[in-house]
Amino acid sequence: MAVLKVIEVLANSDKSWEDATRNAVKKASSSVKNIKSVYLNEQSVTIKNGEVDQFRVNVKITFEID
Repeated sequence: MAVLKVIEVLANSDKSWEDATRNAVKKASSSVKNIKSVYLNEQSVTIKNGEVDQFRVNVKITFEID
C-alpha cells in the first residue's frame, strides 16, 4: 500500500501559467522525491503598467512517501 503526501506550492513566471507550474515542480523536485501528480489549484496574474507582468499558480503536489 502506498502512502501519499500533498504539499502546497506557490510559483510564478513571466511567460505563462504552464511555465509557472513547471517552475513549481522543478523547485519542489529538488527536495521532494517520488512526485506523482500536480493539481493546479489557483491561477492569478499581476499587472504592471497596464500589462500582465507575472503569471502565478498555487499547486498541490502529491508525492509517495518511502
